[in-house]
Amino acid sequence: MTELGRLFTAMVTPFDERGQVDYSQARRLASALLESGSDGLVVTGTTGESPTLTREEKIRLWAEVKAEVGNKGAVVAGSGNYCTAESIEMTKEAEKVGADGILLVVPYYNKPPQEGLYAHFEAIAKETSLPCIIYNVPSRTVTDIKAETVVKLSQIDNIVGIKEASANFDQITKIISSARRGFKVWSGNDGDTLAILAMGGYGVVSVISHLVGLQIREMIQKFLKGDHAEAATIHRHLLPLVNSMFSVTSPIPLKYAMRMVGFDVGPTRLPLLGPDAASGAKILESLKKFRIDLPVPARR
Repeated sequence: MTELGRLFTAMVTPFDERGQVDYSQARRLASALLESGSDGLVVTGTTGESPTLTREEKIRLWAEVKAEVGNKGAVVAGSGNYCTAESIEMTKEAEKVGADGILLVVPYYNKPPQEGLYAHFEAIAKETSLPCIIYNVPSRTVTDIKAETVVKLSQIDNIVGIKEASANFDQITKIISSARRGFKVWSGNDGDTLAILAMGGYGVVSVISHLVGLQIREMIQKFLKGDHAEAATIHRHLLPLVNSMFSVTSPIPLKYAMRMVGFDVGPTRLPLLGPDAASGAKILESLKKFRIDLPVPARR
């Protein structure tokens, strides 16, 4: 089973001027993100606007990105949704095109009970040999997968970890303390990364690593080497950028910021729009305070 890294970028999906997926730019972005600190990429997650992508677009994105990066970094495919059968089907497609792992979001909208969540993830894991990462983000899904359910799921061999974006540190601590040995917890919120590392977590699936990946990598490395004060200094420095990138619905600020720094990833798809003039000005002002690690410019 592929060893998954500590720093993943939740990659945006580039669109061209006609609103179509720009696969060439996705490949360029994937390589640029690995060059600027990421160990791997989550493709077609929430930051990748997965609810607006077709089945065919997702499969091709997984294939194109994996073909681009090869063995230089892990590609984790966002193959899950609230339909168990469709999640199984898409997970099988991800495995066919060479994905290294899959990200399975807690089912949204239909609000299953904890027993249903267990059965959902168990059913998907049984149908693949790929490592599976659960994604808990109750601010978007409404449903929160509880620590007890995660601990039970951790006993399934190829459910290898969870991306935790609940900001519920009591719950996250219980998972870290009680899950099977080797089960990993990645922070799903950039602002929580250092705290989760301090509790025994493994890493982060990051949004701001599009812009400051080398600095996040340095923060993680400093912490792991015991230089906690320096890691905290980096965390405090980056926190205003985290706040800026979530000042309106993500990935609206991030896509705007990337265009402003010279890496054109196009607009967001409806129902998301670009930032209004006031929000755009604030994002641009925030960017001036940070060193950008992403290699630019990128040409179509």
